[in-house]
Amino acid sequence: MKISIACDDKYEAKKLASFIFIKEGKETYITGILNVIKNEMVISLKDKSAHSILLKDEENVENFADFIQSVIDKENMLTSTEIIENVVEIVKE
Repeated sequence: MKISIACDDKYEAKKLASFIFIKEGKETYITGILNVIKNEMVISLKDKSAHSILLKDEENVENFADFIQSVIDKENMLTSTEIIENVVEIVKE
């Protein structure tokens, strides 16, 4: 399954992609979504830190949250991420 998530800008897209995917283990640094405020999402990482990511709009936040939940729950594994301008394409199996 593949999804494209539009971020607020290129910086936010790079930040999101770096948090999402660990290539060697095909896993994610993200352990949960702590809060959503309009187009801003606060995520928790494996190192117990929290980070804010600005997406293009509330629809992208909802789509990403739905998509990544099965990965957080270890039902699916990530296979790749690609950044195209301000869009992050994510593939899971």
